[in-house]
Amino acid sequence: MEGGTPSLACRSAHQGFHGSIKNSTQDFVVTEIDVHGQLVNSPGAPEEPVTFKSNEFPQKDNIRVNLLTEETPSDEVPSNAVSLDGGEVLSQECFDLSVILSSSVKKTLEQFASVVQGCTEVQKNLEISLGAFPDKQQRAIVHSALKYNYPFLMTVTDHDEILVREDPDFRELSHLVSVEEAEDFFRFKDAKVPGSTFTFVPDDIKEHRTSVHHFVSRKFGKLMETKSFATRGRTAITVRLRERGRQARKRTAAERADEQDLYTGFTLRKENLETLEAISYMAAMLGVLPSDFSYAGIKDKRAVTYQSMVVKKVSPERLLEKTCVFERKGLQLSKIHPVSEPLRLGRLAGNHFDLVIRDVKPHKCSSIDLESLVEEAVENVKCVNTLSSMTILQTWGFVNYYGPQRFGSSQKVQADQVGLELLKDDMNTALRLFLSPEEGDDLENKAKQHFHQTGNAKESLALMPPHKARERLMLRALHRYGSGPDGCTHAWLSLPHSMRVFYLHAYCSRLWNEAACFRLRTLGPRPVQGDLVLAAACRDSQAEEETPASQVHVVTTAEEHDGVFSLDQVVLPMPGNSVKYPENALGSWYQERLGQDGLGSCRFRIPSLKLNVPGCYRPLLSYPRNVSYNLHVDEDTQDTGLSAPPCRTTLALAFNLNASCYATVCLREIMKCDP
Repeated sequence: MEGGTPSLACRSAHQGFHGSIKNSTQDFVVTEIDVHGQLVNSPGAPEEPVTFKSNEFPQKDNIRVNLLTEETPSDEVPSNAVSLDGGEVLSQECFDLSVILSSSVKKTLEQFASVVQGCTEVQKNLEISLGAFPDKQQRAIVHSALKYNYPFLMTVTDHDEILVREDPDFRELSHLVSVEEAEDFFRFKDAKVPGSTFTFVPDDIKEHRTSVHHFVSRKFGKLMETKSFATRGRTAITVRLRERGRQARKRTAAERADEQDLYTGFTLRKENLETLEAISYMAAMLGVLPSDFSYAGIKDKRAVTYQSMVVKKVSPERLLEKTCVFERKGLQLSKIHPVSEPLRLGRLAGNHFDLVIRDVKPHKCSSIDLESLVEEAVENVKCVNTLSSMTILQTWGFVNYYGPQRFGSSQKVQADQVGLELLKDDMNTALRLFLSPEEGDDLENKAKQHFHQTGNAKESLALMPPHKARERLMLRALHRYGSGPDGCTHAWLSLPHSMRVFYLHAYCSRLWNEAACFRLRTLGPRPVQGDLVLAAACRDSQAEEETPASQVHVVTTAEEHDGVFSLDQVVLPMPGNSVKYPENALGSWYQERLGQDGLGSCRFRIPSLKLNVPGCYRPLLSYPRNVSYNLHVDEDTQDTGLSAPPCRTTLALAFNLNASCYATVCLREIMKCDP
């Protein structure tokens, strides 16, 4: 397999057939399946937070508040007053939510607050909307009023809309002090009354006081400082606001809220473009970092793909404005909607594939007609959901190798080679491999050749095409920090975390492929003593990374003898610092193989690059699901001078695969050749 491991094993003995895929990107369509089992490009509105529209916000004159201006002498400010960041100070009387919000919205807010208080941990995806408030001053009063009445909640402005969520900082503090104390502290924090202080209840346990000091410093260190004072033989922590110069302009509550993190979800359709290249282009057009984009998985380049994405710090309206610009690059965005958090890698159920295999032919002269060859090949591999009580149907599935996409498109230096050097902490060699030129005289290769010949990052950067975002980030960092060890570290850190860790995962994937070959060749087609299988509770999980080592069972000699497990229950570890290895010949193979690459003592952590590889468990076998196929014959319309024009047979094939499984690997098992 191109880009994979040579001599990959097959499962079944059917004959297979020849054919070509990816003649055009339209022949290879990949659609992500979300965690609810839905295609991400299916019709219908995306899931959005429940929204409750408030009545029109009442004018200031109608609000029963005592609004104190900056001209009010400080000694006349009542003790229960709360300050807005704009300089205005509101008395406690202004926080009557029954006046500020409509009765229906207030009732919904009360229900939401009750739900949050009843939860034992932070619910990140739980939020409601209070509606739209176009006026900044109106928004400022709503923000302040809600925080005063519900200190455990936080507000976020999305355009003019105010969203309400649980404040994770409040829950953290409530684990250190009483809920009542936490509420008083957060009211003090949000008030920002100049010269005011807050004192926690005396605490005689030094370690506990240290935790409170650290919490305040870590979360609000720019705003306030803490100090322990001994009074009457007991010690208490006092918090005071840091003094600021009088000329410094304070942001309004609305401005501060507007700067809070926004997350916008959308479905991306791309064609003949890498996922990371598409992200780099969109980031440049939006003026954000590539790391502000999150996704569930990387999709093929030479294909039409649909996938979910989330971008940070960009509102749905702003993203919608840029759709025409993105379309020039072949990127189409749909289902644009606000969300509460970024996507996480592996947060998908799988992918649906619609493939066209052209020029289908038998491998050699065969007495079996082509239609029967195709039927046997597909039926041997696909998952059978039900078994007849009269007939046992044998399905083989396919060995769950990582496909060539995992190792990058380069023919000279592949991603796993770069990952190996990073794991060996040789960042300079890894960088030079990353910037290795391929064959050809295009601008990208000219820039890479110039860098290898001269080491001049500035001149190489000037030659590098604008769309090569990763290469430009690296060269820019090298120009700024130099080509020494520190410069190499900065160059790697200039890439988003998902890009950096990609190279480490590529190396681990290569090793997994080799381990699967060794396992099948050496230990045979049935589970044996020392193999790893998932505990029953984890067998339906689609996310390899979510399986802890405690949920992995080691097959015993008795279980091998009794045939308790089947081969499709066997998992192989992806190398990392949190996995257990098989307790048989395969476990020894892992250690020897890592030693050959100079990683015998590797901890799979690179602190300087903020990279950590815990490892995971990947099923040895996989099966395509919901398989459908159709053979049809097209007559060649070209005039060949023959009495009977030649015919071309095309196979249309559709199926679902679990997350992190590769269609090209499945096709290899079906066709018995590299597609």
